Order: sequence, then C-alpha cells, then structure tokens
Amino acid sequence: MSFIVFRDVLKKYNSATTVNHLSFDIREGEVFGLLGPNGAGKSTTISMLAGLLPLSGGDITVAGFSIRTKPIEVKRRLGLVPQELAIYGELTARENVTFFAKLYGLKGKLLQERTEEALRFTGLLERAGDKPSTFSGGMKRRLNIACAIMHRPELIIMDEPTVGIDPQSRNHILESVRELNRLGSTIIYTSHYMEEVETICSRVGILDQGKLIACGSKEELRRLAGQEEKLVFQTDRFMEAALAEMREHPAVKRLEALEDGLTLEAEVRDSPSVLQDLLFILQKHGVKLRNMSRLEPDLESLFLQLTGRSLRDE
Repeated sequence: MSFIVFRDVLKKYNSATTVNHLSFDIREGEVFGLLGPNGAGKSTTISMLAGLLPLSGGDITVAGFSIRTKPIEVKRRLGLVPQELAIYGELTARENVTFFAKLYGLKGKLLQERTEEALRFTGLLERAGDKPSTFSGGMKRRLNIACAIMHRPELIIMDEPTVGIDPQSRNHILESVRELNRLGSTIIYTSHYMEEVETICSRVGILDQGKLIACGSKEELRRLAGQEEKLVFQTDRFMEAALAEMREHPAVKRLEALEDGLTLEAEVRDSPSVLQDLLFILQKHGVKLRNMSRLEPDLESLFLQLTGRSLRDE
C-alpha cells in the first residue's frame, strides 16, 4: 500500500530546475533509502515533503493528505531528523524534547510520558538534565532523533543522521532506525554511507540532476543496471572440457580459470538457475567442488554505474 506519493513534483528557483517532475511511491511500513550525488535534489525533495519549501508543480500526499491543501495533516504525521542539528544548546536534553513535544500539542501527563519515552529510546534518559554542550557528537545526534520522535510519528525523515559520529553511536542510531520501523513508522533515510543504506533499507530511490533515475530493491537495481553476479568455484582439479562446456552456457558472460588452476570465476546472469546448471557440468566431468561463493554487486558499484558519479562527488 502506498503511504507517500510523489506525482510530477517540480521545484524551480528562477530559471533553474532542482527537482524535475519527480514521480514515485513509498510503501507503508518500509525503510526507503534516498540517494544521490551532491546537488541531486535530495534535500529539496525532503524539504518539500516536510512542508518547508513550496512546490512549483505536482503534488505530494502522505496517508492521502496533500501537502498543498492539507499541510497540517501531513506535518502532524511526520518527524524530521535534519542533517543540521536542530537542538537548543541553552536547554537541557529534557527541555529540548519537551519544547518540540509542545509544538505538536502534547501536554500534561502525556507530554511527560512521551518525553521520557523518547529519551529512554535514544539512550539519553540518564543525561536528561544535562545540556547538549556537554554531549559528544553522537549523543547530540541521538537527541536530534529524540526531538523528532516524541509524538510517535507515522513517517520519520532522517537526513544524514550519522554524519561525523563514532562507530558506536552510528550502530546505536542504525538499531534505533530498525526498532522505529518495527514499531510501525515508515522511514525515509538519506546517507552518504552506502553500507548503511544497503543494511537497513528495503528499497532505494536514486536521484540525479533532479530526476529519479532508478527505484527498487537492490536486486531490481542490479537488473536495471545490467550487472552480473560473480560465482567463484574452488575445485579439486582442472578440466578443460568442463570449462569449455560451462563457457557455452547462454547465461555465462565470462568464465576463466585463475592462476592456481583450481579456481573458476564466472560472471553470470540469473544466477539462481545458472548455478544448478554449472554444478551439474562439473559433476558430469568428475570435478569435485571444494567450495563455492556468490558475490553480488554492492550498492556502491550499482550507484556508480547508474549515475556515472560517486555519491560524494560535487
């Protein structure tokens, strides 16, 4: 079921187009990764969804509510974790969360409960009375998240939530993303750390020059990019006849024996069905398999092939 719908979304600044007729859906309950090189339009897209920038054309709906005609209904359903820290240094952690909770209309006992809940969830309850100036970078990022989730939003937008923090804090935040998703939130996640997106996102949209150039699961992106998987066979001996027959398979793009003479490396399409065929050929020629590994293209290589640029390119 589509929870967020972008339809022909356009954003222009004078004569420059930063988001160019963007159309895609995000399903309810998924973690959706939004990727793109610097200047691709990610921040503009997120700002329009959050109601921070007006649309030049098209529309965005969340749970059926249009950001154009029902902006308050959209905003009450989302929590925004911006790339730049949106916390107040002169307030304590508890006061920061309470401040944002009041903006969402929380009061009385519910305000107190949700504030405690958000601080506990982000591991900051014991430091609730301290000011962010005494926090590490990772703790500040976690407070940023607490301020965005205290009203239990249906949609959480996380824009580069792990920039410049230590590995332990990064792991804590990634686990928090998984838990928030398990609790029912739909999440949009942007990051320059490709391994994060690959780990936690079920689907990925790739923006380039304001356009959506690819959208889908990793497997769908691999097929779109036309990339092959790599199979590595370690055998007990080398057989030229087996190698020749494997090369004739229509789904094998490349097959070669490595220098040790006992390792075969193949680039193949549709590997689940091809693998069975290649194993049968080895068995037919009396070649025993000692080990086999399957290497899929990672998201970084798919991104480079689809955009021609690194995620961090200016």
